[in-house]
Amino acid sequence: MTHTHSGGHRFTLAGQSLVALGAGALWWPDQRLLCVSDLHLGKSERHARRGGAPLPPYETRDTLLRLQAVIEALQPQSVICLGDSFDDTAAAQSLGEDERLWIARLQAGRRWIWIEGNHDPGPVDLGGAHMAELPLPPLCFRHIADPAQSGEISGHYHPKAAIRTRIRTVSRPCFLIDGDRVILPAFGTYTGGLRSSDTVLSRLMRPEALAVLTGPTALPVPMPR
Repeated sequence: MTHTHSGGHRFTLAGQSLVALGAGALWWPDQRLLCVSDLHLGKSERHARRGGAPLPPYETRDTLLRLQAVIEALQPQSVICLGDSFDDTAAAQSLGEDERLWIARLQAGRRWIWIEGNHDPGPVDLGGAHMAELPLPPLCFRHIADPAQSGEISGHYHPKAAIRTRIRTVSRPCFLIDGDRVILPAFGTYTGGLRSSDTVLSRLMRPEALAVLTGPTALPVPMPR
C-alpha cells in the first residue's frame, strides 16, 4: 500500500507505516524515528588530502544544515545514520570543532545511532551509539542490503533515477522501495549516485519496485530499469 504524504511518500514495509521524505530522509512516525544514509561528512577534505581536484569546502555544513532542518521539522526521538556518515576515518577525525558542536546539538535529548559503513568501519569519537546493524523488529537497519532479508532498510548504493518530462530529463537521488526493502538515497552533498537501472540494483529490487525521487515533493515512479 502506498500513497502520497505531504512533502513525502507514505508506504508500508513489514506492516509498518513509513514516509520517504522529499529531503532524502526516511521517517517512521509510530517510533518517531528519522533515518538518513551516506552523509559522507568530510568528503571535500578527503578529496583534497588524496590530491583530487578541490571541491567547495562547504559540503559538511550544507549536509548538516539540511539534516538540522529535517530534525527541527519532525523532532524525532531517535536518529539513525545508516553508514558512511564520514567519508573515511581521517575525515571524521579532522572534523572541525564547530561541526563537532553542531552534531552534539543535533544529538541532544534524543537517541542517536551510527551504523557502520564501508567507509567508516571504526567507532567515531562523537556522541551516540555505534553498531554494525540495528534490528527494530519487524524492521532491520543496516548499511548494505542483504538479498536474503526482508523488512530491511539500507543505504550504500546512493540510488538515483531519471525521468523524462516534456522539456527535459530530470535525474535525482531516489529511494528504492519494494515489499522486502527500502534503499535510501545518499543524504550527503557531493555524493554522486548509481542509476536505478544498474544491474546490482535491478537484481536487488522486485519487478514492481518504486523509485521515489527526492526534491521539494517526493515523486514516486516505477523504478527505471
